[in-house]
Amino acid sequence: MNLYGFRKWVVGVDEKVPLINGKRVTGINFDNGATTPPLISVMDAVNRFVPWYSSVHRGIGYKSRLSSQIYENGREVVGDFVGADPKRDVVIFTNNTTQAINKAAKKLNEKGGKEVVLSTVMEHHSNDLPWRDKFYVDYIGIDGDGRLDMEDLERKLKKYEGKVKLVTMAGVSNVLGYINPIHKAARIAHQYGAKIFIDGAQLVPHTYVDMKSHRDPEHIDFLAFSAHKLYAPFGIGVLIGPKEVFNGEPSDPGGGTVKFVTREEVVWNHPPQNEEGGSPNVIGVVALVQAIKNLRAIGMETIEAYEKQLTQYTIYKLSQIPDIEIYGDVYNIKDRLGIISFNVKGIPHQVTALSLSYEGGIAVRNGCFCAQPYVQALLKLSKEEVKAYIKDESRSRPGMVRISLGLYNTFQEIDRLAALLSCIVRNKKYYIDKYEGLEQLL
Repeated sequence: MNLYGFRKWVVGVDEKVPLINGKRVTGINFDNGATTPPLISVMDAVNRFVPWYSSVHRGIGYKSRLSSQIYENGREVVGDFVGADPKRDVVIFTNNTTQAINKAAKKLNEKGGKEVVLSTVMEHHSNDLPWRDKFYVDYIGIDGDGRLDMEDLERKLKKYEGKVKLVTMAGVSNVLGYINPIHKAARIAHQYGAKIFIDGAQLVPHTYVDMKSHRDPEHIDFLAFSAHKLYAPFGIGVLIGPKEVFNGEPSDPGGGTVKFVTREEVVWNHPPQNEEGGSPNVIGVVALVQAIKNLRAIGMETIEAYEKQLTQYTIYKLSQIPDIEIYGDVYNIKDRLGIISFNVKGIPHQVTALSLSYEGGIAVRNGCFCAQPYVQALLKLSKEEVKAYIKDESRSRPGMVRISLGLYNTFQEIDRLAALLSCIVRNKKYYIDKYEGLEQLL
């Protein structure tokens, strides 16, 4: 299988980037877990639409009516892409996954008491922090390889004796790429009267997702994801959930969220309009819809299979280099997508990342990837060590280097990465002296 032909569909993949020595090379982007470049077809769709751009739900002129129709039709395309029920679910457009999760947390929070939400140790901060001040949050643990401990999920559901309102988890870890068994988790959660929320930011762009029927015990109640990780970076996110949850007062009131207002009374709009205050991002919807159409044309199963091949090849190449420590269950990629985190022994993670960028034009991510508790656990940091980092902000933070793959990446790019990492490993002192303490070069 070779998706190299689809590489030409992606904006900017052949752009030259500067190195520290003044030369320029074709850049390599292994930071797709943070954001993806747009598809050319997405840019074309946006440019075709722009002459017709107008306010959504705000006017009776032709352009406004056309923009409103395109915006509303987008919900059907997005919902169908992930198997949402058009009669029972609502597709709400947000700015990104973070805002989607915050909206859900506000709506699910019943004033007057704190119910229980079960999160997991591996979550991105965006699927942890929004729940903390509204619910009592407990965390599902991980096993020795960093995978979710599904037995701990059931233990905690039993422990709280029906008081768990929601189980929330990442569809895919943004640190190790593990695909969590979301449907199994849904079945267990529903047995104990809880609903399930899936942070799909790393899941939806890389594999087929089906929320399943509301009658199915494995149904996903809530799903959130972002277009900017789906080759459509125009500031749109998605929150999908049961319509009845979003009735009434919105999480973020404002223009467009009401039917009628007096000095004494407010009549709220029906969902999803009551949850989309302000001017809707119709250009973001145009971009997302076009990206979905292209990804479906390729086939999500095809994308997942190709990216698994890239993942397997990357792990093989890295494993041949001395002193590279790859985190997680390294050689079992059955339940992993294209996210690989590692460190070079004896080299700070920021030095490795800077060296790859300035010496080879290779973009990776380093640090804790907004998942600090999980990375701390994977690095086996003690509570005392973590406290020491908190007390002394001048200390370099612990972390890892992350490679995250996209459908346009190639085996040849992985070869370039491996070759430069081999050079870095052979010349550790040189690269440490050159880049340690250096944040960025302009």
